[in-house]
Amino acid sequence: MNRIGGMLLAVVAVVLANPGFAMAAEGAGGGDRGVIALAAALGLGIAAFGAAFGQGRATAAAMESIGRNPNCAERIFTPLIVGLALMEALALYALVIAFNLGGKI
Repeated sequence: MNRIGGMLLAVVAVVLANPGFAMAAEGAGGGDRGVIALAAALGLGIAAFGAAFGQGRATAAAMESIGRNPNCAERIFTPLIVGLALMEALALYALVIAFNLGGKI
């Protein structure tokens, strides 16, 4: 997993270090469209990846603890569902922000 995180960080650094993003277009402010679209896409992708990764780890930890002690399954289930719902809500907030940014294009 460390290799994937390193590669993701490298790709993000290369994209953000591109000098084409720093060059402002002359004119009526139309040069921000590409940057806004890129920000919406990157933000949504990173949020979806983070939410999926967090939900996978939380579910795996819950299943492992239920496997070790099946009697505590009732006590683990409710906090697991609440945590998964909160993680999904963060991804949905990112989706709403991406749609709002996309509407400005």
